[in-house]
Amino acid sequence: MIFDDRRCDLGEGPLWHPLRQQLFWFDILGRRLMTRKGDEQQEWHFRELVSAAGWITQDELLIASESRLFRFNLETGAEITLTWLEAETSLTRSNDGRADPYGGFWIGTMGKSAQTGAGAIWRYYRGELRKIFDKITISNAICFAPGGGSAQFADTVTGRVMRVALDAQGWPKGQPELFLDLQPEGLNPDGAVIDASGLTWLAEWGAARVAAYAPDGQRVTSVAFDAPHTSCPAFGGDTLYCTTALQGMDAAARAAHPHAGMTMMAKAVALGQNEHQVIL
Repeated sequence: MIFDDRRCDLGEGPLWHPLRQQLFWFDILGRRLMTRKGDEQQEWHFRELVSAAGWITQDELLIASESRLFRFNLETGAEITLTWLEAETSLTRSNDGRADPYGGFWIGTMGKSAQTGAGAIWRYYRGELRKIFDKITISNAICFAPGGGSAQFADTVTGRVMRVALDAQGWPKGQPELFLDLQPEGLNPDGAVIDASGLTWLAEWGAARVAAYAPDGQRVTSVAFDAPHTSCPAFGGDTLYCTTALQGMDAAARAAHPHAGMTMMAKAVALGQNEHQVIL
């Protein structure tokens, strides 16, 4: 089912704002933040590529761009830089990101041409930005278990989703362990979110679906969408939203899939966790 019919070159970073009861998402290559409230569509345009967000207050988001993390006021459009993010290079950009249960914000980076190992995963917490994993090619699938005991992430090109335990402040402890190995099936893990019961809902790029995996790695179910490149899911209550992309599709493929790039929804799927607040 189509939630919003605007086509994104690279839809990403859907965020259900629990105070506004409203979905926000990005078209990375279009450099825009998008939303919809009822029948009203709205979007904001930026100078840089933007990809992910967390909510700070009812009117303010933390947004990740190719060179920084910044506060953005939805009502006034005002921007305040919080910290620079790989600003010393023009080769990388932000990609997948999500707020954690401790008030922090995880953000992955990648090469703009997906250069091998050019990206990393960072955590912003109470004013500190720290690199937590490096040599990542396409950062994705950042999400958090209910209760905050662990985090998950992926490097899409490996076909694997990793899981790592978190300490009392939300920093990784120990080494990441393999959670899902999708390489034998040729599946590409993209964005992910964990629901209130602990199921991981993973967008599988190229497979036109979001698949649900139990904590032991078993596939439980999947939700199909009418777009080949599903990129990232989000829950608003029991509604599953999913961004999609046109990237990598030639003219024939775009004609064959007229809904590609649109933002999708499926109702009464599972109960999601409330998205966590970023605490500055």
